[in-house]
Amino acid sequence: MKKIRVVELFAGVGGFRLGLDSASKKDSGYETIWSSQWEPGATTQHASDIYIQKFGNKGHSCEDIQKVIEKDFKQIPNHDLLVGGFPCQDYSVARTANQAKGIYGKKGVLWWSIYNILNNKGKNAPNFLMLENVDRLLKSPSAQRGRDFAVMLASLSDLGYVVEWRVVNAADYGFPQRRRRVFIMGYKKGTNAYNLIKKEKDIKNWIYKDGVIAKAFPVKKDSAIMHNFKIDGTLEKVSEKFSSDKPSKSPFEVSGVMIDRNIYTVKTTPDYKGKITLLKDLIIHDESKVPEEFFIKDSDQKRWEYLKGGKKEERKSKDGFEYNYSEGPMIFPDSLDKPSRTIVTGEGGSSPSRFKHVIKTKSGKLRRLTPLELERLNMFPDNHTKIMKNGKITPDVKRAFIMGNALVVGVIKKLGKSLLDFV
Repeated sequence: MKKIRVVELFAGVGGFRLGLDSASKKDSGYETIWSSQWEPGATTQHASDIYIQKFGNKGHSCEDIQKVIEKDFKQIPNHDLLVGGFPCQDYSVARTANQAKGIYGKKGVLWWSIYNILNNKGKNAPNFLMLENVDRLLKSPSAQRGRDFAVMLASLSDLGYVVEWRVVNAADYGFPQRRRRVFIMGYKKGTNAYNLIKKEKDIKNWIYKDGVIAKAFPVKKDSAIMHNFKIDGTLEKVSEKFSSDKPSKSPFEVSGVMIDRNIYTVKTTPDYKGKITLLKDLIIHDESKVPEEFFIKDSDQKRWEYLKGGKKEERKSKDGFEYNYSEGPMIFPDSLDKPSRTIVTGEGGSSPSRFKHVIKTKSGKLRRLTPLELERLNMFPDNHTKIMKNGKITPDVKRAFIMGNALVVGVIKKLGKSLLDFV
């Protein structure tokens, strides 16, 4: 089998690439031939710089992907698999004054960049899609629950794809971080996976045991009710009307399949009995190897305790409005005997925070997690984000931010291995 040619969008520091490379076999596998990473508004493109140092600059673009599509589309080569962890923005539909230019989101064009690549490629559009997003995609926006995902599914159907999705919490399958993300697989008309889905007499079998995602992430066979409905109308109508009669509840469950705009969706439960990687398995235990700035000062400890603790208090807004504020407590320090909590982009820096990880050392000291430890929780190689450019090392704050935006590489490896069996 020839190599599956991969284009990686919103590449970050190469999480998809690392996962797919590790999923490859001797006689088959993946080859990333083009990638794109550009951080809007950033004066220094840290993620792109890291990507280039780790993988080389051949076939890499550090430019706004929409500008590439509009001005230099030929730069994007024909490929077999399109991957990307695209940011969750606004998927609502608005046509440009020139109808021929296509469909764009009102606020962001990142999903529509994917759409436009697929649309512009025409018959040369990739056979497979592997996309990742936050799980709230299935429920957004709050005023029309599920609309964004419906627009996305309808647009992919119109382009000739069947789609399956699954919300996966990495920790449920033994990985070191409790990170919930929705993974979306698309198969173009004519592919083996497309034909197999179309042949399924009971689509529930694909979701529970036969599908690409099911093979990678097994679920229990239970009596959960399958919901079935169709997304009708133009993309503009879907954007305007979807879920408008029941705006408070999304019709999309954590697992599902879309065939010809017909939706089959069901709640599933993970089925995993293997080894579980715990936070204590990946941290640096030798305190002498942890830089001093990661240890919490005694003078800051009360502030940390306050931010991590439960609250019921009166507050006043900037305009003078008084209101009651409450939130529950967080485990403080973080448990070492569980997979870690989700890494957030604000992990870096010494200032006290409710959401940063804090652990207790053997000597009883409290400290934050280092960038290397954050890399391990996402299953990246040690010091993957630590590079030297122009005499400067990537700042720890930026390394933490990058890991907060990254994904768990092991999840991509499992999906990649499963997909190879359907090619």
